[in-house]
Amino acid sequence: MPIANYAARRARLAAQLGEGGVALIPTAPVHMRNRDSDFPYRHDSYFYYLTGFTEPHAWLVLTSDGRSTLFCQPKDLEREIWDGIRLGPEAAPATLGVDEAHSVAELDQRLPKLLENRRTVWYPFATHTGLETQVDGWLQKVRVRARFGALVPEAQRDVCALLDEMRLVKDTHELDLMRRAAQISAAAHVRAMQRCARMLRAGEDVREYHLDAELLHEFRQHGSEFPAYGSIVAAGANACVLHYRADAAPVRAGDLVLIDAGCELHGYAADITRTFPANGRFTGPQRDLYQLVLASQQAAIAATRPGARFTAPHEATVRVLAQGMLDLGLLDKTQVGNVDDVIASRAYFRFYMHRTGHWLGMDVHDCGSYVEPGELGQVSERRDPLSGETIQDRPARILRPGMVLTIEPGIYLRAADDVPAAFHNIGIRIEDDAVVTADPRFDGCELITRGVPVEADAIEALMAA
Repeated sequence: MPIANYAARRARLAAQLGEGGVALIPTAPVHMRNRDSDFPYRHDSYFYYLTGFTEPHAWLVLTSDGRSTLFCQPKDLEREIWDGIRLGPEAAPATLGVDEAHSVAELDQRLPKLLENRRTVWYPFATHTGLETQVDGWLQKVRVRARFGALVPEAQRDVCALLDEMRLVKDTHELDLMRRAAQISAAAHVRAMQRCARMLRAGEDVREYHLDAELLHEFRQHGSEFPAYGSIVAAGANACVLHYRADAAPVRAGDLVLIDAGCELHGYAADITRTFPANGRFTGPQRDLYQLVLASQQAAIAATRPGARFTAPHEATVRVLAQGMLDLGLLDKTQVGNVDDVIASRAYFRFYMHRTGHWLGMDVHDCGSYVEPGELGQVSERRDPLSGETIQDRPARILRPGMVLTIEPGIYLRAADDVPAAFHNIGIRIEDDAVVTADPRFDGCELITRGVPVEADAIEALMAA
């Protein structure tokens, strides 16, 4: 992404800091995996959003007049031999477009001076362990200079509140990256589906990790740095575990396989779920349930458009699923009533226990409030029919062009005496990534993950190929 884009974001944030404001944004720390081995390093999303810089041990300081100061690792030939080339403070201004840069070793020395005579210090609340203590220490150094006329910031505020709003609506560069991440991820799902059917046709032993390997291969083959999250590859009854991780369980002909996986490309995530028959052919009961979930997703997609509330897709999904549960005999009409009764009592929750979507962006569960900012004060209370808790509801976010969300209904049927035996241990989820748009080429939202088929017949045709 051009450095001018990062500079524009910094300028936009600076304009919101208020007179005398200063923002401190650290990147993520390095995490030890075991002994002397680290986990693969991944930068902090807020920091990257403002800098495009991926090295660890770095900070951005931004003042309300728009001046930016980067603290980063100094050049060090010995460490660079072991850990890789560092940008260094000398090259940072020209490369990243910041006004000045210093060694991170000078952070404690320089920060008090940068905070002195400022009115408000902004930093991410509750995201970096120990950050509040660090800020307190720097402010204490400012306070001891009060006798020399130094003024201490009077307020501390959460910079995430500003950045979350900025990140919620994606610009054209971000959307292009997300489309590419979606394209790579869709190809990975196709690859896993086809290998599954091919191995079973050949009489080979198929394990969940075989399919996970196909995903990882396709991600890296096309330049993705990481999976966007731990890939879920769940065969048979494992699909009823929402956050199951790919393991060594066998994949058998007659099973359904649920794969929830997406890559991260240059800091942006994709998130796709597909459920398919391991051998490439749905059984009758599997197809009945699959068609129900697909119909609920289609209803949610139709409800996703500028001006709609974020909750509209979920409400559309729940109505279709609830009616389907009644029609298929998963819920007894004599006990739970009609579809409105099922929704009011949340009787569907036993088989569908998650929301239909979330924001998507630099983080797979991306930042951004789900409440409409101008309507925070409009609070209503209700009693949850399942938990008995009192729930406070506020008006849901109004969808606007450039917002990106997932649409992911599902159904999860563990074996039970009151569940028809043909449906036992079936888990199905279908998930696509949707860009809210007013573009007349699309009907309210652009689905960027349909490079992998979603219709049952199309899945069977793909796996037979």
